[in-house]
Amino acid sequence: MTKDVVLTEDKSPTYYSRQFNALYHSRHGALTETNHVFIEAGLCKALETKKTIHLLEIGFGTGLNTWATLKSIPKDTTIHYTALEKFPIDIENLREFKDMLFGKSVDEREFNDIHAAPWNESTCIQENFFLLKVEIDFLEFKSNTSFDLIYFDAFAPEVQPELWTQDFFKHLYNMLSQGGILVTYCAKGYVKRNLKAAGFVVESLPGPPGKREMTRAHKL
Repeated sequence: MTKDVVLTEDKSPTYYSRQFNALYHSRHGALTETNHVFIEAGLCKALETKKTIHLLEIGFGTGLNTWATLKSIPKDTTIHYTALEKFPIDIENLREFKDMLFGKSVDEREFNDIHAAPWNESTCIQENFFLLKVEIDFLEFKSNTSFDLIYFDAFAPEVQPELWTQDFFKHLYNMLSQGGILVTYCAKGYVKRNLKAAGFVVESLPGPPGKREMTRAHKL
């Protein structure tokens, strides 16, 4: 899948997918969106009640959410991070992205370790962060793990409509633990209705720059 690196408004990079005619992150700020939607509204909320978190990411992409999570967790917390991706980015194609994110003079070890980790095999990135990257069609993923937090970071509904259905949300609902959380940047009305129909209790939160709202859904 052909991709081009694009600099977003907060000076952090993202990819543009020619196949899907879509950016991997908000043009208003890739890292800003990651921190607002997934770290602050997702991870920090989950950490209010748990010290060990089983986390599922729908859309590993550039690894930005994974890296931001790794950099954000307290030392007394353990994360078991499962990241799904149907179209992995070749690690050799990440050099320009890394240079734009960190600067050419910086060797960011954690980011390198995340991308060097083998697919379909659990890897200890650091003593309290375990990563399992799975190359798979999202719709085919099954797991016996009960997840506490889901980062739903697929392409937008108009690009990948099959991932924003009641049926797929019900599949994810069934994989969540009681009290589990799903967060996503999308706040479209029919997406929230599909989440509710799947069993979630849905709340709208202020969105990152460029978006009025985002969505957080709970399994009560």
